[in-house]
Amino acid sequence: MIGPIIADIEGIALSAEDQELLRHPLIGGVILFTRNYSEPEQLKSLIDSIKALKRPSPLLISVDHEGGRVQRFRPGFTKLPPMALIGKLYDNDPAKAIKAAFLVGWLLAAELRSYNIDYSYTPVLDLNYDVSAIIGDRAFHQDPQVVIILTKSLIDGLHSAGMAATGKHFPGHGAVQADSHVAIPVDDRDMTTIWQTDIVPYAALIKQNCLDSIMTAHVIYQQIDPDPPCFSSFWLQRVLRDELNFRGVIISDDLTMEGATVAGNYAARAELALHAGCDMLLICNKREAVIEALEHISQFYVPNLEMNQRCQKLYAKPLPNDFQQHSNWQAAVAVVNELNEQ
Repeated sequence: MIGPIIADIEGIALSAEDQELLRHPLIGGVILFTRNYSEPEQLKSLIDSIKALKRPSPLLISVDHEGGRVQRFRPGFTKLPPMALIGKLYDNDPAKAIKAAFLVGWLLAAELRSYNIDYSYTPVLDLNYDVSAIIGDRAFHQDPQVVIILTKSLIDGLHSAGMAATGKHFPGHGAVQADSHVAIPVDDRDMTTIWQTDIVPYAALIKQNCLDSIMTAHVIYQQIDPDPPCFSSFWLQRVLRDELNFRGVIISDDLTMEGATVAGNYAARAELALHAGCDMLLICNKREAVIEALEHISQFYVPNLEMNQRCQKLYAKPLPNDFQQHSNWQAAVAVVNELNEQ
């Protein structure tokens, strides 16, 4: 069974403490950061050691690797462009932009897959209202219909290279200025407005069965619900599961972020997120937070077969070792270089 907590590690190799923690039955995944990477062979060795810790269901390995500002591994990896550049290309040449989105998704996934990384937290489905600095050029476009078209193509690229897609940040982070890493953002729009804008890409991509998982936003939509989505059964059960009919994995954004402090201490955050409907909880950059959450939820958490079946779909599919010989490789590198020159 896959546990509900996604934890992190400190360095470029597993410490004895890391190994003990990651073997805990409620740890289901590991998220990697820039600090966990020095060079390609080190990364391969680290991932092999993580995967060897548990059998028959190894830990899921994930990373924030979107492109632009958010790309954790750089030396030895192709520099991926910010997604807003694909959106700008769409305004001038839609067909070229759609092809570019596919190739960027394929390249992103193929490079990560070559190291046995299961999935990246991408694509960003937030709309770019030119308000949020933390989202900004990570978003494809302001028009939800353009976001649907381009993210669908990028997801097709991810899937083609054997990688699951994670849409974020549900139901939308683009309309608030505050950064939920260091503040508690509040969105004062009503449900009708959000339903007709930010939720549109989610509704369309869920209907097309494109999204394997969805990450929640640490934003309070105060006219709708007093709790951020990861602590809200309204957002996760009523809207995401019942109205949008989403059957994939629901992942909380990092529960150590400032936007999650409204729920109390780490134990309370983990319990509330699970009860609200999150399948997996990201808890990063504070080992004491992971330990506190584990100790608390161990008292009541019961493994769920349905949740486990959803999470199994996040494991990456095999990719040939010679992926650089694939017909997409040269085309993808050319597209990325062209975008980066803009």
